[in-house]
Order: sequence, then structure tokens, then C-alpha cells
Amino acid sequence: QVQLVESGGGLVQAGGSLRLSCVASGSIVRFDSMNWYRQAPGKQRELVASITSGDMTHIADSVKGRFTISRDDAKNTVYLQMNSLKPEDTAVYSCAANEYGMLPYWGQGTQVTVSS
Repeated sequence: QVQLVESGGGLVQAGGSLRLSCVASGSIVRFDSMNWYRQAPGKQRELVASITSGDMTHIADSVKGRFTISRDDAKNTVYLQMNSLKPEDTAVYSCAANEYGMLPYWGQGTQVTVSS
């Protein structure tokens, strides 16, 4: 069992930046990918960014050029750097760890609110 804890959310003005962290209770090297999702009220959950164990990254078109994902395996941590934030980025951001053939592990989420 692995616990994921997100932090770094908050209230920021449009154009501002936030860095989210997802700390795992154990090694993240075992996971095929670490992922950031978001869900805004009344909307479907959206995959924002993912990073594989081989450091390959995927960034959703909606945030490409503004968000980056990175990992620090020594700290069992995945980061989501969010720049040039827009009001439409307002959502609960959650971290998920995927291992082939297994159900993903999820964190509890962190709220990001971007004011106009």
C-alpha cells in the first residue's frame, strides 16, 4: 500500500504560478507512471500531465507550454509546475500512481483556485 499526499495548492491571481508536490510513502520507481489529474466542478476528470519511470513526459494540450511535470525519485516526489495560470485552471488537482496490471493509487487532492 502506498499513500500519496499532494500539497502546494491555493489561491493565486491569473498569470501567477504554483508548484504542486505529490509525496509518496514509498518508492515511486516501481510505478510505470506518475500522473497529475484535475477535476473542476461539473466537469470530467482530465489528465493534465504524466511522467514515466523513464522520464518520458506527456502534457495535455490545454496546459502545454505552461505546465511542466518532474520527479525526484530520491524524495519519492512528483512535481507539477504551473505557470501563467488562468481562471479555467481552477480545479482539484490529484496525483495518481500507475503500475501495470494494478489499480492506481490516488492522493486526496489539492485545490487550486485562480482568480481573474
